Amino acid sequence: QVQLVESGGGLVQAGGSLRLSCAASGRTFSSYTMGWFRQAPGKERQFVAAVRWSGSSTVYAESVKGRFTISRDNAKNTVYLQIDSLKPEDTAVYYCAASPVYYTSLSSISHYDYWGQGTQVTVSA
Repeated sequence: QVQLVESGGGLVQAGGSLRLSCAASGRTFSSYTMGWFRQAPGKERQFVAAVRWSGSSTVYAESVKGRFTISRDNAKNTVYLQIDSLKPEDTAVYYCAASPVYYTSLSSISHYDYWGQGTQVTVSA
């Protein structure tokens, strides 16, 4: 069992930056694929970014490439999402997720078994 707790969200002006953190419990964190998803009001939850256990392999949604950076620190059981050049359309609840199983695809919601409670990111124009 893995418990995930996100933090770092907030209200920021367009063009600003935020760093989201996701702290995980459990001794097997280092073997999990970790992902970030987001859900805007009235929309479905969508994939943002993911990183494999070693941190060397990352995947991003096209809409965030070049602005978002995912990373992990296995010693701290934490995964991060650095968000730069924020846009109003980035406004959403951001969720951290963990997958204990190796899948070729990192972007499928169904591949993630554990989820955090989410952290709100609001970007003003």
